[in-house]
Amino acid sequence: MARVEEPRIKRSSIVYENMRSPEFLRRYYSTQTINLAKSLEIAGSSPTDLFVGRFGYPYVNIGPLVPPIYGDTTVLSTPEMWRNTSIEQVFRMRNSLVRGLHKTSIKNVEHGKVEEMVRDLALADRPAEADITLAKAPRLRPRMDDESAPFGPSAGLKELEMGNVTANKKMESRYTDTDAKAGEAVFELYEKGLPISKIQRGFSAGLFGIKADRRFVPTRWSITAVDDTISKKNLEMVKEYDIIDAIMAYYHVALDNRWLILLFPSGWEYESIEAFYPNTVWNEGNGTVSIFGSYEGYRGRKEYAEMGGCYYSGRLAITERLRLMGKQASALILREVHEGYTMPVGVWNVREHVRATLEKEPVMLDGIGDVMAFVEERMEIRGHEWVRNSRMLRGLLSQRRLYEYVTSRQR
Repeated sequence: MARVEEPRIKRSSIVYENMRSPEFLRRYYSTQTINLAKSLEIAGSSPTDLFVGRFGYPYVNIGPLVPPIYGDTTVLSTPEMWRNTSIEQVFRMRNSLVRGLHKTSIKNVEHGKVEEMVRDLALADRPAEADITLAKAPRLRPRMDDESAPFGPSAGLKELEMGNVTANKKMESRYTDTDAKAGEAVFELYEKGLPISKIQRGFSAGLFGIKADRRFVPTRWSITAVDDTISKKNLEMVKEYDIIDAIMAYYHVALDNRWLILLFPSGWEYESIEAFYPNTVWNEGNGTVSIFGSYEGYRGRKEYAEMGGCYYSGRLAITERLRLMGKQASALILREVHEGYTMPVGVWNVREHVRATLEKEPVMLDGIGDVMAFVEERMEIRGHEWVRNSRMLRGLLSQRRLYEYVTSRQR
């Protein structure tokens, strides 16, 4: 591909600092918040979606997400269905969901009318009829969140009524088992084919685990907890498989993100590296490409990944593919985030598009030279920059140099 002027690149965690900066979020909200002069009463079919906040923990806001429309609204809360959807379409769908917010303790999973209805919503098998009365006109405040999908307008919840709620039998069986640990329930539901997004909502609503330990879990935390739990369970099986016998390369473009994934014939290692271009939402006002990543070896990692929830969503998709292959490998994700990625849409973007990338036919490569050529042909950032920021690529190059040195001495 023809190269444009090479961008200035700096190893920096500024993107991830902005994701967690209250000051950055307030500054963004001040330009994006608008009032919605609409009715205080919203009625429609909730797509079994809910919200659990984290501010004020352990006293948090919980509540249903309700659109002012009836019918099959499943797509509004199922990221697994959004692969071919534009950023604008995602925001349009999510902004149709009104959040009614009710303050409660995280321990009140089984206590209180709203709490019980939120629980029933998480259990529901299909969209449920919901009527909410708000304390004041809802405000549309697009959320700058690197993990959860966007949310629509919100206001304090005054009344909540629900009808036509039918429980999902698989979810209900895990809910009624009050002796099993939450992690066991999560993985069992995954094995039975429930969407990750559905399991995450159940986890957030406190449906799983030993009865005395059940709590509401903030939406943001529940997403990463489920991705982490499932990928670790997958890994236990992957580590028992034979190692792949060639380097496998995959490439995909979605939402102006370029995804390049490499599987290497060695025991488990995993690294994910993201490069955010200037004028993307997390890298505004910065004239350089911000590049950063996280890594784990065969035994995993003890600390939370520097790059946040994206790391765990990518790991889930990688381990899922290796299980389907019945093989073990080390895996490297390279992601370029270009200017068309104007708003964050949540870590489902990573999970679903890594899945989509790995569903493509792989290119079989022969050695690190082929790897670097593959990277150079498809990514805008030059190969040496990826090497400089990748522990795995540096290790592979060192192994090649050692091999070349040893074989030269034997001649």
